[in-house]
Amino acid sequence: MSGAPMTPGRPERTNGGTGDYAVAVAADPATTVKANGAPRFSALVVDDEVNFRESLSLHVARGGYETHEAASVAEARERLATRHFDVILLDLGLPDGDGIELLRDERLAAGSEFIVITGRASVDSAVQALREGALDYLTKPIDLPRLKAILATVSRTREFKAEVRDLRDELRQLGRFGRLVGRAPAMQSVYDLLARVAPTEAGVLLTGESGTGKELAAETIHLRSRRRPGPFLGVNCGAIAKSLFEGELFGHEKGSFTGADNRRRGYFEEAHGGTLFLDEVIEMPLEFQAKFLRVGGADVVPVDVRVIAATNRDPAEAVRTGLLREDLYYRLNVFPVHMPPLRERGEDIELLAHHFLEGINAREGTEKRWAAAALARLRAHRWPGNVRELKNVVERAAILADTTLGSELIPEVGGRAAAVTPPAGTSLHIRVGSTLEDAERRLILATLQSCGGDKKRAAETLGIGLKTLYNRLSVYRAAERLGSPAAGSPSPGPALDPGTTGRL
Repeated sequence: MSGAPMTPGRPERTNGGTGDYAVAVAADPATTVKANGAPRFSALVVDDEVNFRESLSLHVARGGYETHEAASVAEARERLATRHFDVILLDLGLPDGDGIELLRDERLAAGSEFIVITGRASVDSAVQALREGALDYLTKPIDLPRLKAILATVSRTREFKAEVRDLRDELRQLGRFGRLVGRAPAMQSVYDLLARVAPTEAGVLLTGESGTGKELAAETIHLRSRRRPGPFLGVNCGAIAKSLFEGELFGHEKGSFTGADNRRRGYFEEAHGGTLFLDEVIEMPLEFQAKFLRVGGADVVPVDVRVIAATNRDPAEAVRTGLLREDLYYRLNVFPVHMPPLRERGEDIELLAHHFLEGINAREGTEKRWAAAALARLRAHRWPGNVRELKNVVERAAILADTTLGSELIPEVGGRAAAVTPPAGTSLHIRVGSTLEDAERRLILATLQSCGGDKKRAAETLGIGLKTLYNRLSVYRAAERLGSPAAGSPSPGPALDPGTTGRL
């Protein structure tokens, strides 16, 4: 760059006249800048008309942007290949192609906001640009107040996203990432993968033992994606009868078979615009797997769904043994993520134990705490049931403890729990002022725990029908889903049989 002073309000050409500009103009008072006074955000102006391009660059620079220029699609590609731009102002009619080509190139345009500009305005071109992902659409001559408002919006959005990233980084250091909890190196590696794949549309295959948090990982991907406003629908493939599989996933029309009195939407249609989570996907009947790959019919209902699948089996072994079609495996296994077992997460055991107990205290209005000996026994346990087992152990211990959760309430290292069946006369403490509904819920869950999860025996002990017990447990599970499911374990409530994920 020349050492001569720059003319106020005019750009100084750099890189030997290649069209790249470092603009030095007086910014608006409200402009956001870095601490050193330099613009915080960058913009690329792509237009083949030199005078218009330079004039537009000046106006963008006054909005607080470091402004660069390109006169063609090829030149813009060169700029985008070497650096990232926060906003790209793009002319559709360029000498070497349609500017919309840049919008379609996800590799080059990732993370940039596009403002499309053209002198040949038409409704079709505007609609097409917006469908391809443009933030806004302007026509020549430019409405400068509107341009200024758009750039200000982009700046505010970028600042907000930066703040969100900073907060996420802080939470991650504390062991929180989306719905997941954990600080162990194994979980940090998982967080890195989830952070990379979440903003994309790629399918994900989550593997890992039962209880490692695969559903929460799927929810985290959904919440960190562009599909966050849409539904997240979880389906347990192992809980659907073979005869109902096709109708459950794809729905059916009225009169399509005997008993089909009404049209029914399937899971795919219900998840339109969001994410469909297929848990235990290897349990999908083999004869249906081919249909799953080739969906179609006379009346096609268009759906926009991202599919995330999970399994607690080795999918490659399932292919070898004939449980999973090879073509379906490759369709699902676009981006594999393995969830580590709890025994490989070290310090996370104690972190999760405190997290679950804090949730129980907040829910029950108690102030129970851990004894040091109990935490030591938790760390020594192998946790074959992973985070789900830990959550249930904490729930059981909290029910049986008065104020302090002691080691006698925690499973021994060999895996045998000292208090799976409470001794006769064990009492359940309920605060004065609790609602009857809350007291009933606590009594049912405590009785179910004391019966070792045997629902039939629990129902007999409580003096209610088995169907009534199932209905109560379904209500409790649904209430937890609508509230704040505990991180690091599946969404169904503590001490409940996870059963089917079902409809949300």
